[in-house]
Amino acid sequence: MMKDGRTGIRIAPLGLSLVVLVFVFSACAETEFLIHSAKRVSGSDDQAPPQYKIGNPYQIQGTWYYPAEDYKYEETGIASWYGAQFHGRNTANGEIYDMNTLTAAHRTLPMPSFVRVTNLENGRSLILKVNDRGPFARNRIIDISRRGAQLLGFHDAGTARVRVQIMADKSRAIAARTKSEIQLAENGTPITVARLPKAPVATESLTLPPGAKTSPGTVNPPQQPPVNTVALTPQRLPAIAPSDSSLNTGLVTVEPVTKTNIYIQAGAFGQFDNANKVRARLSPLGKVKITSVLVNGRDLYRVRVGPLTNVADADQLLGRVIGSGYLNARIIVD
Repeated sequence: MMKDGRTGIRIAPLGLSLVVLVFVFSACAETEFLIHSAKRVSGSDDQAPPQYKIGNPYQIQGTWYYPAEDYKYEETGIASWYGAQFHGRNTANGEIYDMNTLTAAHRTLPMPSFVRVTNLENGRSLILKVNDRGPFARNRIIDISRRGAQLLGFHDAGTARVRVQIMADKSRAIAARTKSEIQLAENGTPITVARLPKAPVATESLTLPPGAKTSPGTVNPPQQPPVNTVALTPQRLPAIAPSDSSLNTGLVTVEPVTKTNIYIQAGAFGQFDNANKVRARLSPLGKVKITSVLVNGRDLYRVRVGPLTNVADADQLLGRVIGSGYLNARIIVD
């Protein structure tokens, strides 16, 4: 048996090595899924076509996520980015991740869909296509491609305070188009031609009516052939895809920058007394305040710790709040 100087792993005979390698790769893939998202290494050169996907509820590291079509989605929080480690691998809806394109991973939005991400620290705003699941850290709301992070101006910092808004009309359009393409693929692709063939034209000399005159070199025009019509089935016509120009993909706009604060929200409660008890319990961790908000005609009382000055402090405090028993605590940018 030989020893690999790079890894310190002893190498067994070929047959046993192959079995060990298969086991190791399988274990690594499972661990990587739990840490980040459903980015899987393709086992062959045959790639599944991209698909429209919402997905069933799923659980990662003890937290449940509920994918859904939410065309009113808007959230503020912390964004991160991912690059070379996942470049060339499958995304959650069957596309190939390219860190140099403008895409993003989200935990619950449909795939594909479009979101506008605004960096609240510098005002830069950009439209991205969601085609993957993640991030699964409690303190991040969206994971952006490397190119997206560069254009939004937080590539070097690694994270940024952002606002994420779904582009409802554009997301509905790409959903309709993707669903139609899938249906066409299942039923068989219709035959298309650039243009209909020309009908043959026959000429015939006609007798002039009484009193009509002709000039030398002229001929009577032939009768026009009837126009052929083709009946189209509306259900089989794919929806029109939004063009790149209408999506403004890659176009960075700049909005006025307003001051934002970072908080740790322990929870939102329907009874003030319950919120007040949580405030008392968390008071040793820092300044805690209760704010009320009206949601669907109902008053909710939010308990928040902060404000905090930076993401690193927020990450640390979030861990302490979760450790105090508030498992649904999260970072809020307001």
